[in-house]
Amino acid sequence: MTVLALDWSFIGENIPELADGLRLTLEVSAIGIVGAFVIGLVLGAARAHRVPLISQLAAVYVELIRNTPILVQIFFLFFGLPQLGDAFRFDGFTVAWLAVTIWGGAFNTENFRAGFEAVPKNLREAGLALGFGRLATFLNVTLPIGARIALPSSINTYVSVLKNTSLLTAIGFAELTNTAYSLESESFKPTEVYVALGATYLLVVWTLSALVRVVEGRLAIPESR
Repeated sequence: MTVLALDWSFIGENIPELADGLRLTLEVSAIGIVGAFVIGLVLGAARAHRVPLISQLAAVYVELIRNTPILVQIFFLFFGLPQLGDAFRFDGFTVAWLAVTIWGGAFNTENFRAGFEAVPKNLREAGLALGFGRLATFLNVTLPIGARIALPSSINTYVSVLKNTSLLTAIGFAELTNTAYSLESESFKPTEVYVALGATYLLVVWTLSALVRVVEGRLAIPESR
């Protein structure tokens, strides 16, 4: 009876506002996922191949980001950096995609490092024996195999990037969670709002997971199929 008494029409009346919040969530997530992929690929390769200086700097970056809460990182970017000068003062959208990109990149660096290091040494030696240089061996042997090995763990990182956008409500960025919180504060209808919010996240995450699982299946290493 209590469920039936809830005002679910309120959600329908505010779909445009929730849709705007979802759009910002998806935009920030898309940038964060692409950025995390690029950072992870480059720094993961540098760490796996012990590239001087870059490997050490990447290790410091990974330890710093992986061992501090992302909420602290968001606060630092939004409130802390501006204290260093106006050149470091960013708008909410920039802080949003920058925060999830930096966070996802650190985790993806380790995902790709592990994937590249898991490529059998004899395969790399075979590439060199065929006359490939170190870069060509990486591009033609290590990258195709190592990236596939790293795919399951990197997929989890991409899903976490999307879910972590909800923490951006702490700086007032009008993504999906912040929009829902504002509606709840104005209407005092927490059950309707947060049920709708949870259902939306479930739908988006399930859709993303389904898409990446299809990609994972198509790119799976033949021996593991």
